[in-house]
Amino acid sequence: MKASLIAILFVVTTSPLMAEDEAPMITPIQRITMETAQTIAQAAIDACRKQGISAGVTVVDRNGIAQAVLRDTLAPPITLPVSQRKAYTAANFNAATSSLEDRAKTSLGTNTPELYMGAGGLPIQAGGSMLGGVGVSGAPSGETDEACAQAGLDAVVDDLEMGM
Repeated sequence: MKASLIAILFVVTTSPLMAEDEAPMITPIQRITMETAQTIAQAAIDACRKQGISAGVTVVDRNGIAQAVLRDTLAPPITLPVSQRKAYTAANFNAATSSLEDRAKTSLGTNTPELYMGAGGLPIQAGGSMLGGVGVSGAPSGETDEACAQAGLDAVVDDLEMGM
């Protein structure tokens, strides 16, 4: 028993410890739940409906992978791939897609078909963390799409902030 204790103390005292300035070897990642993604999508649809707009909404995680997808009854089928591209772009650039419009005609914008660099997509952020993106398509203007996306975020932002 005494020999085991001495061996353990030797290992503990001679093992290299991680210096305070070294980065950890793993990173905890915050993610929104499926229910939160659904709440965002439904609130965005509801905001568009209040304006008489049938839209498609996609909510993606921080990697740009869809978590919730809704298409209102009369929204054209094209709203789904467009909303997905908007959400994907917002999540990958951690920026409103309206702020990327000047990049649309660059080589990145023209050679990356999964991106959408026009209004209608917003990043999902809380507590200093980027959590995903939401994209809306179907309104006559990207600015209206973006306002519906913002309404989706507004439905959960306080709860997200409190949960961080």
